[in-house]
Amino acid sequence: MKVIYPGSFDPITNGHLDIIERASAKFDEVVVAVLVNTQKKGLFSMDERIEMLEELLYDYSNVKVEKFSGLLVDFAQANEIDAIIRGLRAVSDYENELQLAHLNRFLSKDDNLETLFLTASPKVSFVSSSAIREIAQLGGDITGLVPEKVAKKTYKKYQGR
Repeated sequence: MKVIYPGSFDPITNGHLDIIERASAKFDEVVVAVLVNTQKKGLFSMDERIEMLEELLYDYSNVKVEKFSGLLVDFAQANEIDAIIRGLRAVSDYENELQLAHLNRFLSKDDNLETLFLTASPKVSFVSSSAIREIAQLGGDITGLVPEKVAKKTYKKYQGR
């Protein structure tokens, strides 16, 4: 089974890595799809996010990193994806993710694009990219919430501002 794990990954967190690692153990192929969102100005450029992901996921032979824009269902169908993987950290995530899952299934041509939810491991269930950005911007410690290389790059971004 070929699955897709979409997101902005700005920056990638240990929570994202937890979901990717667990998905790669369960599925034949995992496509980590980095969303091109022209409505948002990210902390990291698309190239920087892809470079970080590829560096961190190098040892996973069944994981590849791609960028995409437009509708996720179109990308999924063009790449013969069987299901979407989404991580759930809390009950509040479920409501939004359930709505997106129904929407994506409706938009898929065969009405068969499933969304599979993986609950976050308790040790990373409170981690989000937006929280990481805010903590780092305010000079807080993000060690243990993101990989060490990502932490260094994140701090460097804020020092240059």
